[in-house]
Amino acid sequence: MSWGAELWDQFDNLEKHTQWGIDVLEKYIKFVKERTEIEINYAKQLRNLSKKYQPKKNSKEEDEYKYSSCKAFLATLNEMNDYAGQHEVISENMTSQITTELARYVQELKQERKSHFHDGRKAQQHIETCWKQLESSKRRFERDCKEADRAQQYFEKMDADINVTKADVEKARQQAQLRQQMAEDSRAEYSSTLQKFNHEQHEHYYTHIPNIFQKIQEMEERRIVRIGESMKTFAEVDRQVIPIIGKCLDEITRAAESISQKNDSQLVIEAFKSGFEPPGDVDFEDFTQPIKRAVSESSLSNSKDGKSESKFSGKSKGKLWPFIKKNKGAGPEDFSNLPPEQRRKKLQQKVDELNKDIQKETDQRDALTKMKDVYIKNPQMGDAASVDHKLAELGQNLEKLRLEVQKFEGWLAEVEGRLPARTEQTRRQSGMYEPQNTLTVNNCAQDRESSPDGSYTEEPSQESEVKAPATDFDDEFDDEEPLPTIGTCKALYTFEGQNEGTISVTEGEMLFVIEEDKGDGWTRIRRNEDEEGYVPTSYVEVFLEKNAKGAMTYI
Repeated sequence: MSWGAELWDQFDNLEKHTQWGIDVLEKYIKFVKERTEIEINYAKQLRNLSKKYQPKKNSKEEDEYKYSSCKAFLATLNEMNDYAGQHEVISENMTSQITTELARYVQELKQERKSHFHDGRKAQQHIETCWKQLESSKRRFERDCKEADRAQQYFEKMDADINVTKADVEKARQQAQLRQQMAEDSRAEYSSTLQKFNHEQHEHYYTHIPNIFQKIQEMEERRIVRIGESMKTFAEVDRQVIPIIGKCLDEITRAAESISQKNDSQLVIEAFKSGFEPPGDVDFEDFTQPIKRAVSESSLSNSKDGKSESKFSGKSKGKLWPFIKKNKGAGPEDFSNLPPEQRRKKLQQKVDELNKDIQKETDQRDALTKMKDVYIKNPQMGDAASVDHKLAELGQNLEKLRLEVQKFEGWLAEVEGRLPARTEQTRRQSGMYEPQNTLTVNNCAQDRESSPDGSYTEEPSQESEVKAPATDFDDEFDDEEPLPTIGTCKALYTFEGQNEGTISVTEGEMLFVIEEDKGDGWTRIRRNEDEEGYVPTSYVEVFLEKNAKGAMTYI
C-alpha cells in the first residue's frame, strides 16, 4: 500500500488531504486548550466556593465548628480546595504535554509538507519541460519531412520539364537533398528526445513521484500517530490525578463517618446547660378544711405575699429597674448574668486567657533579663539601663494580670462551690475581687440585658442592695412606659422566683409575655401592672400574638 503507486496521478488531492490533516491537528490543539481553560476556571470556582464557606475568624460561626458535623464540613471544604488543586494540575500538564508540544509539531509539519510538495511541483515542472521538448522536436521533424517531400516533388517536376535549364534542375536536386538531410537530422533528434522523455517519464512516475508521495504518506501517518498519542496523554493526565482525587473523596467520606451525634448532643448540653435543678413537686392544698390552710412554699400567694412584696416594695415596686433600661454593651465582669454552668465556663475561659497572657509577659521579661545580663557582661553590645524601663513595665503588667487571675479564680471558686458564696457587700468591702465603688454592682446589674441579675447565688442581702440605690434610678425610669405585651403564656410547671429579677408562677397560670427568649433560656412576663420578671423558657408555653400593641388589660 503506497501512495506513490496507487495515487500517482492524485497530486492535487493529496495536497488538499494533507492540509486537511493539519487543520484537524490544529482543531484538536484548540480543543485541548479550551479544556485547560475550563479546568483552571473550575479549579478557581472550587477554591472560591471553599473560601466562601470557610468560618470567619473570631466570629460566632467559628465557635460552631466544635461540633463534629461542622468539623466534617470544614474537612470537606479543605479537601475541595485540594480537589481544585488537582484540576489545576490537569490544566498545567495538558498545556505542557499536549498543546505546547503539538503547536511546535504543527510548525514542523507545515515546513515538512511544504518541502515535499515543493519537490513534487519541481518534478512535475521537469517532466512537463521534457514533454514540451519532445513536442517541439516532433513538430520540427514533421515540418522538415514535409519540406523534404515538397523539395523532392519540385526536383522531380523540374527534372521532367524540358524547358528548364540544367542549372535549375541541379539547384532543385541539391535543395531536395538538403531538405532530405534536414529531415533525417530532425528524425534523429526526435528519436533521441523521445527516448530521453520516455526515460524521464518512467523515472518520474516510478521513482521520483513515488519517493515524494512516500515521504508525504509517512509524514501523514506520523501526524495520525502523534494525534493518537496526544489523545492517550489527554486521558493519562486525567488518570494521574485520579488517585489523589480519590484520596480527597476518601477523606471527605472519613470526615463524614467521624460525625458523632452523641458527642454533638453532649456539646449542646455543655453549651446551654444552666445548672438549675428541675422544679419540685407541687404540694397538695386541701380546700375541704374550714380552717385557714397553710400556704405551701411553692404557691403563688407565698411568692406574692412574701418575697415578691418585700422585693418590690417601696418606690421601686414593679419597676425592675435593672432590666427596663437596655444596654447593648457587655455584661458584668463576673458573668453573673449567665446561668451557673455557663458562668463557670466563661470564668474558666477568662482564667485560661489571663494565664496565657501571664506566660507571654513572663517570657518577655525573662528574655529582657537575659539581654540585660549580656549587656552587663559585654557593655559594648548595649546599655543595660536601656531595658530597665521595659522590665519595670512588664513587672507592673504581670502584677495586674496576677490580680486579675486571683479575682476571676475567686469567682470561679464560688461557682464551683470550693469557697462559700460571698455577698456583694462583702466583695465591695474586701476590694480583692472587685475594687469598684458601691454603685458598680448596680451599674453592672443595669447592663444585664435578658438574664436575671444574681439569679444563681442565693444571697439574702441582694434584696436590700437593690432597694438601697433604687431612689437613684427611680427618676430615670418613672417616666418610661411599660413594655407592651406581645402574647400570652401558660405556666407548665411551678417556678419559685427567689432571685432578683425573676417572678414566681404556678402551674397552669396564664400570664402576659413582654419579651421573648433572647437565646439565654429566659422569657420576660407580666402578671399585673406591678409584677413582672423572668421565668425559664422551658417552664412556660408561649403564645405570641401578631401585631400586639400592648392594649391588653392586666389580669
